[in-house]
Amino acid sequence: MSLGFGILGMAQSIQKVDVSIFPKPEKGMKKVVIEVPHSEKDSSKKIEIVVGKYMETDTCNHYGLSGEFSTHDLKGWGYQYLTFQTNGATPSTMMACNDSEKIHQFVFSKGHLMDYNGKMPVVLYLPEGYEAKFKIYTSNGDLYSAQEIPQNK
Repeated sequence: MSLGFGILGMAQSIQKVDVSIFPKPEKGMKKVVIEVPHSEKDSSKKIEIVVGKYMETDTCNHYGLSGEFSTHDLKGWGYQYLTFQTNGATPSTMMACNDSEKIHQFVFSKGHLMDYNGKMPVVLYLPEGYEAKFKIYTSNGDLYSAQEIPQNK
């Protein structure tokens, strides 16, 4: 698989579906939209979405954002949207760092992998103070066979 990176602001294009039909964000939440270009190879692509924010961290530990994505149906329209909920916890590897410098880095959630659809926007609700980023994965179409493990009788 090859890997392409996108940031929400870079992928904006002409809106394909009127996103005003989606619910207004609840208090403390915001609505974001990811739009990707349609291609003849949409079926060979996937989108991985993460939510996070920039934080001061050390350089020797790995950090992540606790949280969960949920998929919801937009009743009467046949569309879906995502929500991301977090308590803001940022677990880390907690290694003792000797004189580790502090850096400002994007600390993000576990990814949500979904089908790529250049004809539909991805509507996502997330807490204020956080942002969504995404990666686009593309397959060359090759299929590989799994190896069977013989069973002892």
